[in-house]
Amino acid sequence: MAYLEKNELEKIQEMNAEFTKMKIALGETELQKQTIINAVNELKTSFAMQEKMLIEKYGTDAVINIQTGEVTQKQ
Repeated sequence: MAYLEKNELEKIQEMNAEFTKMKIALGETELQKQTIINAVNELKTSFAMQEKMLIEKYGTDAVINIQTGEVTQKQ
């Protein structure tokens, strides 16, 4: 039976360990991505609710300047 030389075995073991670390890092990145996507979806829902409240208060033709808070009507 043949065996790898010590340096060959060490090299392939190191490469395999690095590959495993990278797969774990990729999985962690994907989890972070999902967390961000969920946060964006929650923000979109909150934004839609706020928008609905503002439409009810100021009307569907209201134009809001997001910098100053000025509310005008479409012309």
